[in-house]
Amino acid sequence: MTDAQDTAADTSLRTTGGAPPEDGGSSVTEAPIPLLEPREGMPPVIADEAALADMVAAFAAGSGPVAVDAERASGYRYGQRAYLVQLRRQGAGTALIDPVACPDLSGLGAALADVEWVLHAATQDLPCLREIGMVPNGLFDTELAGRLAGFPRVGLGAMVESVLGFVLEKGHSAVDWSTRPLPEPWLRYAALDVELLVDLRDALEKELDRQGKLDWAHQEFDAIASAPPPEPRKDPWRRTSGMHKVRRRRQLGVVRELWETRDRIARRRDVSPGKVLSDAAIVEAALALPADAHALAALNGFGHRTGRRQLEQWQTAVDRAKALPETQLPQPGQALTGPPPPRAWADKDPAAAARLSAARAGVSALAERLNMPQENLITPDTVRRVCWEPPKVVDPETVGAALSGHGARPWQVEQVTPVLVAALSV
Repeated sequence: MTDAQDTAADTSLRTTGGAPPEDGGSSVTEAPIPLLEPREGMPPVIADEAALADMVAAFAAGSGPVAVDAERASGYRYGQRAYLVQLRRQGAGTALIDPVACPDLSGLGAALADVEWVLHAATQDLPCLREIGMVPNGLFDTELAGRLAGFPRVGLGAMVESVLGFVLEKGHSAVDWSTRPLPEPWLRYAALDVELLVDLRDALEKELDRQGKLDWAHQEFDAIASAPPPEPRKDPWRRTSGMHKVRRRRQLGVVRELWETRDRIARRRDVSPGKVLSDAAIVEAALALPADAHALAALNGFGHRTGRRQLEQWQTAVDRAKALPETQLPQPGQALTGPPPPRAWADKDPAAAARLSAARAGVSALAERLNMPQENLITPDTVRRVCWEPPKVVDPETVGAALSGHGARPWQVEQVTPVLVAALSV
């Protein structure tokens, strides 16, 4: 039994509402226990400044790490803003905050800035939390911890079940969280998502320490917490699904015009762009280059439900692209800032292709020995860059410096450097 499983056998972590059982208990080898209610019952949704101030004071006076989660309305609303924030801390219980009614949570963020935040898949929630003023100085990511520890399934429900022996109800994960008022079953689901997050953190910390990976995890968590907000994506229209079918520059221009028109409408209406016009419809129009709205209406994605005014609006975007001079049309593909695609290496630089093949094999074997995904051991992009442009003198010092220059953490440099030194010497 691993330390993580041993922690799961501690029945003091288990509750289906109310106090934990005092008599013995079953271990994780027995049937998992459904988690039905928060320990202190359902908290009210905080939706005014007075209630928020009381909650901030309570959480500031709490102890230990704070579990944090956020719910977005992906697929329903424009952007990735938070529509519910959930927190739990020892001594303060669980809190549910409506960030629509309380859009500035910087006071809460400041009160908890120096507390360790426990999140699951932190990089998904940190951007929307940052928008409302919540930025941690330190964190523990239970999903990333699970990856480093070698768990085969790292979703929150799978981790809570395998490590702590509880079943989380996940039926409301994809609902429209911008709905007001939020139904009570949804709120219960959201509250339970933070119910055992700190317990999961404690169990995973023990398991990482047992495997000798705890310092590695802390380096990863520090990198996430200190990372600046990502730069705006250049030419985001190029990520339209199905773009690989579009080859001609005029057709690319149509994709760009339709994408930008859709984005403006979606932003104005605060709806998901896919609800305005599908990616498939954009690509269909780009390939067909319709002559008029009547021809456009015959294409997939522009059927009978599309009104005349909407058809004309999309056709106007198509016509704008068709009228552009050649010099203003987008170029095929994006400007490369790194190595070419690996499939082209054998022709462009056979020696680099051999280095990459050896490096991939070495990294794969090392990741298997360390029992973790290859991409968490070292990013594939870093391996490609070092193999395409290796140091002039290949030795542990120069290869380690190259890895660090591409953002590898010290533990990654230590583990991967010997593998890449061997691969670069082929």
